[in-house]
Amino acid sequence: MIAWVADHRKHHQFADAPGDPHSPWKFGTSPWALTRGMLHAHLGWLFHEHAPFVRYAPDLLRDPVAMRASRAYWKLVAVSVLLPPLLGGILIWSWAGALSAFFWGSLVRTALVHHVEWSINSICHIAGERPFHSRDRSGNVSWLALLTFGDAWHNLHHADPTLARHGALRGQIDIAARIIRWCELAGWVWDVHWPDTTRLERRKAHHSQREPHLPTTP
Repeated sequence: MIAWVADHRKHHQFADAPGDPHSPWKFGTSPWALTRGMLHAHLGWLFHEHAPFVRYAPDLLRDPVAMRASRAYWKLVAVSVLLPPLLGGILIWSWAGALSAFFWGSLVRTALVHHVEWSINSICHIAGERPFHSRDRSGNVSWLALLTFGDAWHNLHHADPTLARHGALRGQIDIAARIIRWCELAGWVWDVHWPDTTRLERRKAHHSQREPHLPTTP
């Protein structure tokens, strides 16, 4: 968990510029460079060194709850993988039920969730509408929005990263923002930043603004 936070904060610091851990523009703008960049942004970046925790996530290193959750990561993964076949075997009372549940509830589910979320890196920094001004190529990809619980309304996330809602325009469904709102009402989270009209107007893009600088092909 802490590794993801550190990488994500570094991504925002260097978004689509040298130093970004997973920009699809890493290798340049030619078709071949962009193909390499998309593969890197989607999956390849996971096999590189993480951003230093002390620099990018010092607050989490001091947070006992975050540290407990981080130390329990592999235990949580094990429960997530083993629970479906256990339930499938008990409910059907057969090895076939356990294996079927393991395939669909563990393997397919995990692969689907990860590839959908990785698509934010590989797709939403190449394609999509950009109604808000940001210094990178983050865009809104509507067909990904429901699958990612609103994360694919990615342009506003980069234009104003502290906002809890990414889909702030009319018709943009943001399931994650609704869940955060429920948690706020329950008192489980606080100091949540929500968009307002004035704040959104200040960040709206204008056609006269230049495209952000991108690396040239080596």
